[in-house]
Amino acid sequence: MPSGILCKKYGNIPEKSYKNINNHTEILSEAPSQQKFLSCEITMSGLVTMDVDVIAESSSPNNAGNAADTSMDTAHLSVPRFRKLTTQTIAGKSEYRRIRCPMHRFTPLKNSWEQIMQPLTEYLKLQVRFNTKTKSVEMKTSEHTTDPGSLQKGADFVAAFMMGFEIQDAVALLRLDDLYVDSFQVTDVKILRGDHLSRAIGRVAGQDGKTRFAIENASRTRIVVADQHIHILGSYANIRVARDAICSLIMGAPPGKVYNNMRNVSKRMNERG
Repeated sequence: MPSGILCKKYGNIPEKSYKNINNHTEILSEAPSQQKFLSCEITMSGLVTMDVDVIAESSSPNNAGNAADTSMDTAHLSVPRFRKLTTQTIAGKSEYRRIRCPMHRFTPLKNSWEQIMQPLTEYLKLQVRFNTKTKSVEMKTSEHTTDPGSLQKGADFVAAFMMGFEIQDAVALLRLDDLYVDSFQVTDVKILRGDHLSRAIGRVAGQDGKTRFAIENASRTRIVVADQHIHILGSYANIRVARDAICSLIMGAPPGKVYNNMRNVSKRMNERG
């Protein structure tokens, strides 16, 4: 233990003014006008000092006057107020997204265009148009856009609709932050060709879509089966449950066994609340 502590701001502090507690040293100076608190740590290489806070003692009449002057000075200080930043202020220019529309989604997009435009323009404050040359939906931020993440949310919403999800399900991407879309192909799970591939897709869908509806209700997700592509909308944990069930069906598991597993999963989810 050194005979004194060298402080960058107040110089040498005598040994009697500190006490060691669990390898951390708390220094209390005996100066009549002020108290100095220095938190430091003793290591093998020496003493590592930190910043010193100065607190005036109110018991002394001189220090009491200084404290009053300090409070008077701070009373005149006002809290700065800044304008809310917009997306153009942060990025320096308007941001832009383009989502291509597949051929088989032209008619649904045309029929549901007003329902798609309303949340994008009123809720997210985006500028939206459909480019007939590139056959894509284009979105851009404006001076009225306040949330920096609005453009990405709008792009995810339109992309989910292009995948085949209903608008009521895709709108949930705008309202909730923990929803995601997971996409994969049947051939990613198992390489199948010809009739074997068709039977695997049929096992996932089920008769009149019963298997798909059962997985959706048990895992609280939404599933779209578009040829070999499978899209799942939901939270991370629920997507994992639905993906495991679909992969089991693709690998050739009996539907009855998958139903039992889904029934057990739904019971656990209901117990959790």
